[in-house]
Formats: sequence, structure tokens, C-alpha cells
Amino acid sequence: MTPDTAGPRVLLIDDQQMAEDLIRHMLAAQDDVTLHYLPVSRECVPTALAFRPTVVLVDLRMPEVDGFGVVTLLRAEAETRQVPIILLSSEDNPDIKAQAFAAGANDYLVKWPDKRELAARVRYHTGAYLAHRQRDQAYQTLHRSQEKLLLRTRELAQSQAALHQAQKMEAIGQLTGGVAHDFNNVLQVISGNLEVLRLLTPGNEAVQARIDAAAVGVERGAKLAAHLLAFARRQPLQAVVTDVRQLLHGMSDLLRRALGDQVSVETEVAADLWNTVVDPSQLENVVLNLAINGRDAMDGTGTLRIRARNCPADAGDGVLPASARTDHILIEVADTGSGMPPDVLERAFEPFFTTKPAGQGTGLGLSMAYGFVQQSGGHIRLASEVGAGTSVRIFLPRAEGAAVPRGHATGGDLHRGVESILVVEDESDVRATTVALLESLGYMTLEAGDPDTALAILESGVHIDLLFTDVVMPGRLKAYELAARAQQLLPQLQVLYASGYAEGNLAHAGKLDADVTLLPKPYNAEALSRAIRELLGRSEAGGADGVSASHSASNPAAAR
Repeated sequence: MTPDTAGPRVLLIDDQQMAEDLIRHMLAAQDDVTLHYLPVSRECVPTALAFRPTVVLVDLRMPEVDGFGVVTLLRAEAETRQVPIILLSSEDNPDIKAQAFAAGANDYLVKWPDKRELAARVRYHTGAYLAHRQRDQAYQTLHRSQEKLLLRTRELAQSQAALHQAQKMEAIGQLTGGVAHDFNNVLQVISGNLEVLRLLTPGNEAVQARIDAAAVGVERGAKLAAHLLAFARRQPLQAVVTDVRQLLHGMSDLLRRALGDQVSVETEVAADLWNTVVDPSQLENVVLNLAINGRDAMDGTGTLRIRARNCPADAGDGVLPASARTDHILIEVADTGSGMPPDVLERAFEPFFTTKPAGQGTGLGLSMAYGFVQQSGGHIRLASEVGAGTSVRIFLPRAEGAAVPRGHATGGDLHRGVESILVVEDESDVRATTVALLESLGYMTLEAGDPDTALAILESGVHIDLLFTDVVMPGRLKAYELAARAQQLLPQLQVLYASGYAEGNLAHAGKLDADVTLLPKPYNAEALSRAIRELLGRSEAGGADGVSASHSASNPAAAR
């Protein structure tokens, strides 16, 4: 309750009309005083709330509710609790005065005081009341400001923590991506030599068995490097419009084999689930890795729930991250395992961080999921509580249009040929093993250690059927620029890229154009021979597709 004016507002409560006439006469000289008379004491509270007095004058002896009762009623109401109350009485009795102050009165006047004394007391109590009100308002304002400051401080701390985490993850990602790139080149040297040995010793079963065992090690290393690149958001993604509902339902048998009979898998996928643009093979890997993490957290026994539903941007249910301003789909993988304490939860996405015993995990499952989702333009959220399990939520942007049918690579014999291939690779060991492998398959080969040397070979007039070039190389020319110049000289030339690292030259935010043919490192003889025959088959079909196969890579503007 706030007074309308700074001048005294006096509420007189007295059952005698004569009291009003007398008090009004005594205050007549006080131009800024407003007087309101109330003869019915039981209505003191509603009247005070409506009039908003700065001081109340109340007669002590009244029927129904006396002065003490009025004090009690006003003090019981929050809005009138602090209003000064002056009791008026004809009894100049110390005991009654003491009783009045004990009841909560601020002052006691014996009828009838001098008008100067009355005016002075009214002004004194009004001033004290208004000062008290101003102090309370100032305190409330200060309290609100402090709350806002605390809120902003918490928001700033959260923003700083998020920024620190993002910077830390970015720094780890850059280091991890570089290590994985070099690791892939090392694996390519090993894989290439193994493939050459395989071709040179077709009848030696003992040697073939050793080669197979070594190839398994290369494959494991390649998967490790792929996880590192996924975390670093440097993995080349073949992103297409994908029907996630079909993909998740198609993983049932795979999950059952991977998780075992003791884990119950419950899959709930919305019938009207939207499509999204994503690399379906990598999304399968992410869901599988999260499911295996959940199995391990449950010690092989429990319930794993895989849910997927639509998350409209305007749903307002707080599920979609605040930074996601468009429609998304949500894929959730939740387990009933032991959960994570806060300190573990904070580091869960870091590569190589694991709470599993040595030899039972690489610590790359969650980090790979984190990098893949970020590279796919989505968001990932992790929630966990000790004893209550863990939930991983993946949000991927909605995509319009029909899903692209999925194809599955099939194995087979090595594809051979006699065409001419120019190999461009700055790593000499990788280049040597690749040339040896191609020559073992029957191809004519030329080699160059950088794009400038390769361009000189092409400009010499020698016939080349296919350009096989690494993506990341030093020199004046980029790989896509070399491809563009090469196809100007030889319009029917096919281009095959090789890399274990998604660079901006060929990838847009890590996503490759559909018409770019990229062979990820490390590759084996089967994958290399199949990719070469598919590209050279286009030339044999007329060559028109040969230009479009590298159109995006030969167009610098598009590549950027």
C-alpha cells in the first residue's frame, strides 16, 4: 500500500461525529493534510486499503471494535501493518498508555491536544512512515537488482563454461584430426604393401594367413582413426536425405547380435518421423556405439530404449536446445545402467576418456557421436544420474524431400585393367605402394609428388585415363584445381580422390557433394579396384558422366 501523495493523509476512526468536526478544525491550517472520517470501526481495514493513510487517529473507547481492536486488525493486514497509529483517549492513565504501546500503537494522545501538537505529531509520524516506505522500496529495488545480477552472473558463468568447453573440444579436435590424418597415411603404407604381397603370393596359404591377420590389425586401426576423425569433425560424410525410421527398424538384428540376449531393446519410432540429411552409415555406427556403451553401463543386463520423434521449433516444450531454431528430429538412446557422477559427465565427450578397465574400451564412442552430430549440423545432449541410467539425445535438422534409397557395397574379385593412371601423392611411401598395387592389377601408371608436377605431366601430351590424387598436399595448386585443369586438357578424364581427412577443398562442413568420388584412407585393393572400374566405366559409356563426376571439385566457387 503506497500513499498517493507525500502530504499527510489522516484516517480518523471515531464513533462521535463531533470528533471529526474538532479534528478537521484543528488541522484546518495544514493545507496539505487530507482527512478521511470513519465512524464504523469494524470497517477500518478495507477503508485503510482504499484511502491509503499515512497516519491513523483512532478513539480508544468505541462500541463493537475499540481502539485496541483496531490496532490489532490493522497490524494483522500486510498492507497496513506499518501505518502509524495514534490512540486518542480521555484517560491519562499510565497503565492504559502502556497497554496501547504493547498492542502496537505508535503514539498516545489525551483528548484534546493543542492543535499545534496534533499537527506536529501527524507530520512526524507521516514523515517516519514515508521514510520507512522509501527505505523498503529501495531495499526491494536493491534486492531485485541483486537477483538480476546473480542471474546474469550465473548466465555469464554458464556461457564462459560453455565457451571454455567448446574451445577445449576444438583444440582437442584439431590435434586429434591431425594425428588421425597422419595415422591413416601410415596405415595406407601398411595396407598397400599387404595387398601387393597378397597378389604376389596367391598360392602360399601360410603367407596369405599372415597377410589376413595383419589386414585385421589395419582394419582395427582404420576404425580407430575414423572415430578420431569423427570427433574432430574431419570425417568425409556422404550425407543424403535419410529415412531414419527405416534405418532404426533395420538395425534390430544388428543390435540384438551386438548386445546379447540379456539386454532388452525397446524401440519407439514415431510413424510420422521426418527425414533428415545425414550419412546413414555413420548414423548407424553412432547408434550402435551408444547402444554398446549402454550395454556396458548395465553390465550386460537391463533395458535399452531407442526412441525417435519429431521436435517442431515452435513446440515450446523445452526439449529442443535453445540454439536449434528450426524443426529437428530427436533420436534418444537411454539405458538403465549405473549412470555417471557430475565430474565424469563433464568429460564424457572427450576422446580417450573412459571409466572402463584397461583394455575394455577406447573412450571414443561418445566422442565420435559428438563430432558426427556437430558435423551433421545437429546437437547432442547427455543426461545422467548415478543409479538412474544415462540418456543421449541427438537432434538432427529436418529435411524436405524423399529419402535416397540405400545401397550396400558387395565384395567380389579384384577388378583389373590396362588403362593409364596418374597417381599424385606427396607421401613417397604411400605413393610407392599405391603404384605397385595398381601395376599388380595391370594398370599403366605415372606418378607425381605434387600437383604442379602432375600438371606438367598432363601438359606434356601423354594420355591419361584416370587421375588418382590425394586431397591434402602442399604446393601452388589444390587438388580440385588440378582436377579442373586436367579435365580441360582431357575432357574424358576421370578423377578419383583419396584422403582420410575432410578438407574444405572438397567438403562443405565435412559433407561431400554426391558427384565427388572419394576413396577414404586406408583403402584395400578391392575398394581401389572397384572405384577405378566404376569411374572408367563411365568413360566407356560415353564420357558425359566423366565431366559431372568431378564437376563440384573442379568448380572452386562451388567447393568453397
